Amino acid sequence: MREIKILCSSDWHLDSPFEGLSASKAGLRRNEQSELLETFVQLARQERVDLVLLGGDLLSSRCSCYETGETLVRALRGIDAPVFIAPGESDAYTPRCPYACLRLSENVHVFTDSEITCAELPELGVRVFGAAHTGNTAPTLDGFCAVKADGFYNLLCLYGEYGLEMSGIDFASLGGRHSASGLKKVGDTWYSYSGCPQGRSFEECGERYVSIVRLSENGCSAEQHSLGGRQYKTLEVDVTGREPLIALHTSIPDDTLSDIYRIVLTGECAAAPDLNALHASLAELFFDVKLVDRTKLSHSIWDKAQEDTLRGIFLRKLREKYDNTDDLREKEMIGRAARWGLSALDNGKEVAAHENK
Repeated sequence: MREIKILCSSDWHLDSPFEGLSASKAGLRRNEQSELLETFVQLARQERVDLVLLGGDLLSSRCSCYETGETLVRALRGIDAPVFIAPGESDAYTPRCPYACLRLSENVHVFTDSEITCAELPELGVRVFGAAHTGNTAPTLDGFCAVKADGFYNLLCLYGEYGLEMSGIDFASLGGRHSASGLKKVGDTWYSYSGCPQGRSFEECGERYVSIVRLSENGCSAEQHSLGGRQYKTLEVDVTGREPLIALHTSIPDDTLSDIYRIVLTGECAAAPDLNALHASLAELFFDVKLVDRTKLSHSIWDKAQEDTLRGIFLRKLREKYDNTDDLREKEMIGRAARWGLSALDNGKEVAAHENK
């Protein structure tokens, strides 16, 4: 049997709400998802893949807007290879889902039943097994074993977690994990989760990938390919002994303009960082930026509790509460209250946090 080349992906979540971004930036990100589809098609053409396996959750919901479904269908039509889709939890196959309502091109096959079915491609020497999430019913491999046939590879396209040891499958492309697993093997079955092709939140930081898998009688190999696009990134900055603004500007890497950052302030400081002022100073350096205050109370701050001032009275009352509890979380909250209270007393205004998680 000749080597076959398979492009694998899943978890696109087209039409995502992109919560946390402004309405205009969220709209731009959804448009960029459509551009991502075109990049995916170009990769399939450039690499001359034999077939494409898509392991579900291509849409953010089974009720995604009609235009998004049309964009997906139009893009897949441009791939010069058979495409197989195994609907997942978010894009489950139902009579009213986009897969059922839109006219798919001849090269696209959608699995529509929760029971495992098979599509045979004699010209490629492959049999593709798969199934769909259908609303409340999820596929299962219980009791399933693909019979080996001379001259054919057994492939599997599914969304979810499955035991593959006795499946009779040569290679399984799986969806449902947003981080790439790399190529793995259990029993005689190779498998991989290619992960989502582009991040949509800070739970999906860094570069994301699709996979090109080569399967032959000699074994299996996989390459990760980035489709580019904006990335979510997290940066920690220790502000101990430094002005937060200076600490931030000396810690930010180059080329941040296209990406979405969460900057976490750590270390010790006497006064709570003014996140609003810091954000105003940094906003133009990023596509979007969130600031998180995780700094701790500087021990020297309690020295001011001896002052015969409003500040001293405020600190003495909080220090009493601080000393009378063994709960670390409560101590942290009291320390934060002390810093924010001092900021309000010193600045004569309330300081609003962007994020305090």
